[in-house]
Amino acid sequence: MSVIIKIQNLIKTYENGNIKALNGIDLEIEEGEFVSIIGQSGSGKSTLLNMIGFLDVPDSGTIEVAGIDLKETKHLDEFRSKKIGFIFQLHNLIPNLTVQENVEIPIYETSLNSKARSERALYLLSLVGLKDKVNMKPTKLSGGERQRVAIARALANNPSIILADEPTGSLDSKTSKEVLDLILELHEKENVTIVLVTHDTNVANLANRCIEVLDGKIISS
Repeated sequence: MSVIIKIQNLIKTYENGNIKALNGIDLEIEEGEFVSIIGQSGSGKSTLLNMIGFLDVPDSGTIEVAGIDLKETKHLDEFRSKKIGFIFQLHNLIPNLTVQENVEIPIYETSLNSKARSERALYLLSLVGLKDKVNMKPTKLSGGERQRVAIARALANNPSIILADEPTGSLDSKTSKEVLDLILELHEKENVTIVLVTHDTNVANLANRCIEVLDGKIISS
């Protein structure tokens, strides 16, 4: 396997350097891995995920994702839309759009025509078990169903990497298991690299490798 995420001596501070969110992180993740990042609130795990997704920039250090150096690329939005899919604790669906339309949103960044976009969205919604909900609005869905839509949307452009930040944090235990089972199944079928942030040990242990973060440092991997 080849390394798809490579981080060296990553440092990130806030409040004029008074808060060190990341303090010299070194990390390599191989293509096709399912990695969990665990830590208590304020440990730096979500900051690290945001760095991998190019949603924030470090004070110093280097980040390479799929061969792209964060500091050297000028087309971050295009890179993210093609290479990275995001799943957040709050699904961030657009309430006045249908389920299918929500999944199609990232595909507008591609050259696919309307028919191809629709086919891709319908395929993904079938994959996550929502083919009978395509014309519904998110407000009519359960929490677990909304998160399934978010997962389908994250897969819209065949990303190399899925970044998931507490994807079951707002769900009950039964629904959480269903969503996690789906993520595991998709990891096997789609062979995408998954990096999942959680504070829950049971969730973290589902991954192939668990990385523990404390005070902005990796203490076990």
